[in-house]
Amino acid sequence: MTFNKTLVHYGAASVFALSLATPALSAELNFMISDTDGKAAVIEEFAQRYTEANPGTTIKMNLVGYNVIREQLAGQLEAQIGPDLAFVTNLGGLNPYYVDLTPHVDADAWEAAYGDVLPWYRAGKEGGIYGFHTEMTVTGPYVNLTMFDEAGVELPAAGATWDDWAAAATAVQEATGSYAGMVMDRSGHRMAGPAMSYGAKYFDDGGKLMIDQGFMDFSAKMVEWHESGLMPADIWPAVSGSKYANGNEMFFNQDVPFYMSGSWNVGNVQENVGDKFEWAVVPVPCGPAGCGVMPGGTGLVAFNQTENAEEAAKFVAWMGEEAQAREWYSRTFAIPAHSKIQAEGITYTDFGADEAVSEGLNLFAAGAAKAAMDTPQAFQLQGSPVGFVIYNATTEYLAGVMNGDLSMEEAVDKIKAELAENAN
Repeated sequence: MTFNKTLVHYGAASVFALSLATPALSAELNFMISDTDGKAAVIEEFAQRYTEANPGTTIKMNLVGYNVIREQLAGQLEAQIGPDLAFVTNLGGLNPYYVDLTPHVDADAWEAAYGDVLPWYRAGKEGGIYGFHTEMTVTGPYVNLTMFDEAGVELPAAGATWDDWAAAATAVQEATGSYAGMVMDRSGHRMAGPAMSYGAKYFDDGGKLMIDQGFMDFSAKMVEWHESGLMPADIWPAVSGSKYANGNEMFFNQDVPFYMSGSWNVGNVQENVGDKFEWAVVPVPCGPAGCGVMPGGTGLVAFNQTENAEEAAKFVAWMGEEAQAREWYSRTFAIPAHSKIQAEGITYTDFGADEAVSEGLNLFAAGAAKAAMDTPQAFQLQGSPVGFVIYNATTEYLAGVMNGDLSMEEAVDKIKAELAENAN
């Protein structure tokens, strides 16, 4: 079956069968996926291959906007109306609903291969294998080299500060007349690394989530950049509540020369930019406390509240086997979470990536290694089952300051209240 992108409707599900119906089906798996990064066509091929080898199983893809997974999936699972399978990013927060894959895998081999990320799924539990980490991600910036060149502005060197990059982006914006100079995805996760570079600890000595002076210092930068027009009003201030919004289209359309996103987006950038302009991944800007990035990623999981839970777990276990994992990481231009594949490396250009993608992925991976030294709280936050509480509160209430509904003091009080009620 050929994947038809016209079936994707942001924020609303579109369902299509991956495998044609066969008599006496033993399991029909509902697979929820967002296609914001263009990977649905690839997973369809894997699923079709699996169903051909397991004719008693069919898989249906339920394509939704990312906000559906981010905001509605947990409620569906609690009400026992959720899917059998999904790609998720709230790795620890959904732990109560995961099927333990241990009976379906070589547990020792999985510990050796994925041991660095398995704790993110366990949410503090001892043991258990709860998902296949389909992509190791790192936050970081993309720049439009053509716009910098046209403006006659040199790229800041590795180790440059956020202020250095803001000044450079302002110069490009003024010289080219671009709509904005910098854009960041509307995401508390995306902002966390930069906030850590300003000293944000995110956890107190007792392990509870908090906000501190470092968090507030970078928050003030974000507000200032929006007030000056360096950052656009269309992303953080314009969207309601804690909803996610990305800056992809602004970067693709050359409305902005600097885009803070992450490694998961490289294939999407390559596909959508094409030969319109030259671009590159650059080292993440730094602050007085280091050069912070957020690690993370996406995981394929099976849910325990469906009648097909075991069959769904078998598909996840199959996807995480080395052969499938290597092919998946290679074709989707993902940083592998599998330690052996990490060590051996992937020649992404063999799978259609251009040099910018390959070099960018190496830079992202280097950023993660540096963050492990500079800002270890990033890895702690990624593994927290309540991390999304502070991410969501950050976007909702900081956006309130940007659009004039709240003072910074009021926003801080509201974030603290959210943490006290829902995280601590």
